[in-house]
Amino acid sequence: MDTKLTLSLDKAIIERAKTYAKSQQLSLSKLIESYLSSLTRNEKKIGEITPLVQSLSGVINPDEQSDVAKNYTDYLIEKYK
Repeated sequence: MDTKLTLSLDKAIIERAKTYAKSQQLSLSKLIESYLSSLTRNEKKIGEITPLVQSLSGVINPDEQSDVAKNYTDYLIEKYK
């Protein structure tokens, strides 16, 4: 069921949006509806870990990483003496 919504927006933004919608062969209402739908459909829980991030967890040891930074710093100091 479609429901009417009233928005207050900057006039220049409205004109640019109308031009864009027309170039995409959409009504401004459909463009905004599509945008809001995509925003709310892809909403993820805060702190949710994606499968890719999960698969990479534990690959780099934080202690080893700090050693790498220190070693690189030592290398640069030695190089530019």
